[in-house]
Amino acid sequence: MKLIKTLKTIAAGTVTAAALTGFAAGASAEQTKIGFVYVSPIGDAGWTYQHELGRRAMVKALGSKVKTTFVEAVKEGADAERVIRKLAASGNKIIFTTSFGYMNPTIKVAKRFKNVTFMHATGYKRAKNVGTYLARFYEGRYLTGIVAGKMSKSNIIGYVAAFPIPEVVRGINAFTIGARSVNPKAQIRVIWTSSWYDPGKERQAADTLIAQGADVITQHTDSTAPVQAAEAKGVYAIGYHSDMSKYGKKAHLTAATHVWGNYYTTVVKAVLSGTWKSGAVWGGIKEGMIKLAPFGPAVPASLKQLVGEREKAIAAGTLHPFQGPVKDQSGKVRIAKGKTMSDGDLLGMKWYVEGIVGKLPK
Repeated sequence: MKLIKTLKTIAAGTVTAAALTGFAAGASAEQTKIGFVYVSPIGDAGWTYQHELGRRAMVKALGSKVKTTFVEAVKEGADAERVIRKLAASGNKIIFTTSFGYMNPTIKVAKRFKNVTFMHATGYKRAKNVGTYLARFYEGRYLTGIVAGKMSKSNIIGYVAAFPIPEVVRGINAFTIGARSVNPKAQIRVIWTSSWYDPGKERQAADTLIAQGADVITQHTDSTAPVQAAEAKGVYAIGYHSDMSKYGKKAHLTAATHVWGNYYTTVVKAVLSGTWKSGAVWGGIKEGMIKLAPFGPAVPASLKQLVGEREKAIAAGTLHPFQGPVKDQSGKVRIAKGKTMSDGDLLGMKWYVEGIVGKLPK
């Protein structure tokens, strides 16, 4: 697995409208057109918002060299293929498709537009003109799990999750390992929404978990609804993707956030210079792709210090969230003492660690 070793800030484009309606008049003929496809509305927090911040950072860095457009709230499946194809046909030379369900549509369109470079987020299928990129979300999950484990009084922590794919399962497991490293009595309860972005379902799931005794709520979904539910019910919350503190001034403890700007800038620079090659990028805390949001006022100084120490250890390579011994729900040792889980096994994770209540959906 090729990791990002340097994420240099380079120069990138101007902004166009948020819909696929063409480009502003008077654009330079030398500008490279770049398209982004988003799975949810941009809003001001969440998965899509973080990618939008990354696009803006790239635009600010590369100046007049590029011109970007984006399409938001694109459903996974046939509609995604239509949008990706239209972006390619409209002259975009680089297209970033930013959701797991865009994988097959991206591969299909790439076969037709071989002169276009495609980058797909969170997927595993590649081609000569298709690369993949992913952040080590589980590193941030592990750290926020430590916060949840220490702050919980009921020892019940609620987790609102989208789909039971390895990326999400890996995050739930890392969070649980982190929580139980400081609170062996902690148990994590998961409710699946079967949607990346559905504020109604997310709020209902959070409310249900709180009713079951959860005094800390976290999520792998895109809206701020779980944080708002926690704020309304007087329990703690840990955001995801973005700093969600403004939606839970008392509830929000921290969040595992994703930072895409330097990565997008690096990719575009490589394409423009002719040095880009298809591959798989997986960067984490060390590479600056994962960062914790500022701690809320309820988090004590001693806990901040503990999390900071472990964060530094992960960056230095002396600590890995999935280092043994790690047991699954049945008590079977999945990672032996002194061993660390390989990237390949992490990418295919389909089992729950000890401490999670309920069965993993098929």
